[in-house]
Amino acid sequence: MKRRDFLRVAGGSTAVGTAAATATPAAAQASFDGWMSDVGNYSEVADATGQDEVTITVGAQGNGGNFAFDPPAVQVDPGTTVVWEWNGEGGQHNVVAEEGGEFESELTAEAGFTFEQTLESEGVVKYFCQPHRALGMKGVVVVGAMPGGGGEGGGGGGGGGGEVDLHELGVPIQAHWVGAATILGIIVSLIFSFYVLKYGESPHTGTGRGE
Repeated sequence: MKRRDFLRVAGGSTAVGTAAATATPAAAQASFDGWMSDVGNYSEVADATGQDEVTITVGAQGNGGNFAFDPPAVQVDPGTTVVWEWNGEGGQHNVVAEEGGEFESELTAEAGFTFEQTLESEGVVKYFCQPHRALGMKGVVVVGAMPGGGGEGGGGGGGGGGEVDLHELGVPIQAHWVGAATILGIIVSLIFSFYVLKYGESPHTGTGRGE
């Protein structure tokens, strides 16, 4: 059995270098249509653009044990080779593409085992570990530009005329209602103050100043 599965998409050339993804966020946290909503170690999309090869650890700490990919989400350029490397922790893992059956690695617990894919086409590649998917052992590789507007999760394209999803920005909807109520309260107070200054008393009491 080979220790290194080497799968190529569209006949990409041999990758150069083994640089890992940096921790620089490529974008604010996105759920990718909810795909990453239960991934315990996910906080941002790591920026690995400009690199020929990026390594993702299989069996990293997360989701209640060694049931995570690290980084769980990464952005790369088209033609980048993504290498998943097992650390031997958390039992048997594999790497399976979510859609289209594009790739599936061997199921193994062997430390140092690697599986790689050269991703040529732009889009969002979702994948998971089959035995631990329910625990949140899932990941995303964004190939090319980050999905924008309402097109997150690989649908591409903008939608909605540039509308901003407040949930994606991490802003609770309740906060906007509180802010609106505060502004309304200020406006009412200004009107009340103007009335008192003009007529000399509250509109809820008896007669005005001149009576």
